[in-house]
Amino acid sequence: MRDFLPDDVRRRAFVIGVIADVYQRYGFEPLETPAVENIETLLGKYGEEGDRLIFKILKRGEEGRQTGETDLALRYDLTVPLARVVAEYQGKLPKFFKRYQIQPVWRADRPQKGRFREFYQCDVDAIGSTSAVVEAEVCAAVSDVLIRLGFTDFTIRLNHRDVLRGLLDSAGVVAALHDAALVAIDKLDRVGADGVKAELVRRGVGEDAAAAALAAFASDTSADNAAVDGRLASLLAGQGSGVAGLQNLRQILSNSTVTSAGRHIRLDASLARGLSYYTGAIFEVAVPDLAGSLGGGGRYDNLVGMFSGQSVPACGFSLGLERILVVMGERGMFPPEVAVSGPDVLVTLWNDQAAGESLALARDLRSAGLRVEVYPEADKIGKQLKYASARGARFVTIVGDDERAKGAANVKQLATGDQQTIPVSDLGAWLRARL
Repeated sequence: MRDFLPDDVRRRAFVIGVIADVYQRYGFEPLETPAVENIETLLGKYGEEGDRLIFKILKRGEEGRQTGETDLALRYDLTVPLARVVAEYQGKLPKFFKRYQIQPVWRADRPQKGRFREFYQCDVDAIGSTSAVVEAEVCAAVSDVLIRLGFTDFTIRLNHRDVLRGLLDSAGVVAALHDAALVAIDKLDRVGADGVKAELVRRGVGEDAAAAALAAFASDTSADNAAVDGRLASLLAGQGSGVAGLQNLRQILSNSTVTSAGRHIRLDASLARGLSYYTGAIFEVAVPDLAGSLGGGGRYDNLVGMFSGQSVPACGFSLGLERILVVMGERGMFPPEVAVSGPDVLVTLWNDQAAGESLALARDLRSAGLRVEVYPEADKIGKQLKYASARGARFVTIVGDDERAKGAANVKQLATGDQQTIPVSDLGAWLRARL
């Protein structure tokens, strides 16, 4: 959990602004939910490892401190709170509810590069339809965000939970161990094939089945989609749900060919995503110079039903703000205007008696749309100019006795040292024309 200094806040605001603008262009509406949820709302939704990372809140009062009991927790993600909201307000929401949400979440994780205990997720979700058009739309929205931010080398990895289960079946992993096996497979990019095999065996998968599973889940990032499709079709031959999952992936790929995501999507059999609520297509965004992903998501048609008792289809994608910021900072991707920290104009203070005039001048310049800072003390003008330079101000106004008598201000452009005397009534327009 970190502090954010002004430069950090400006960068974050820039990225969040781009994300929100793109999501709104796709028809997604904003939603916010509380930082705290009932513990039973969160538990059992993320798989065994996810549940361990939930920040639990001790019951208030002496009794809770003694027993260590919890009834609340900080939200782990934005998807489960969305499912709760949909179940609670379903009668007030449109048939196809499209929402975006940009808020912090908390995980009791071990911090590392691009991974924090408090971080922002930028989610986009569509509720109410099983159509593969939904997957194409959310992938396109995420693709548009990344392109607007300046990313060109990202890949949207695509797979399907039914394909994963079909591959496990073909490898000889019994159905009772599928969920545990997928948690292990999800760690391929972190612990490698040997680490995953050891965990599969530890979870009860036989040596031969573990080896066969690893072969089936081999990464396909270097192969084209047609080649991956052919390999999966061969492995899944005769398996009804696995074949249906592959057919769904084909439809998503077909729909995406006319969107910005089309050239970035790659079928990848090694993509597992360990969260237990996924039911269909799953996706992750990868860039070459970041271990892990910039974001991910998928279809979760049963999650809302856990709260409402009714089947409600849903699909979404979540971008990790912190990881985007890390990569953009390392690559120098932020536009110059994001780094601008100082005011457009610093209004100096000639003496204590002139404070009212300096404040009035600043008021008028702000009304003209300028960012204005007033130097608060009657220091020597040289000190005020030095401060203006340190703050990155573009212009400095000086109203001495002579300028006051003329109804004018002396304006100095710090970058060039040029100075001009401009009537106060014209000053706002004159400065705006030069900024």
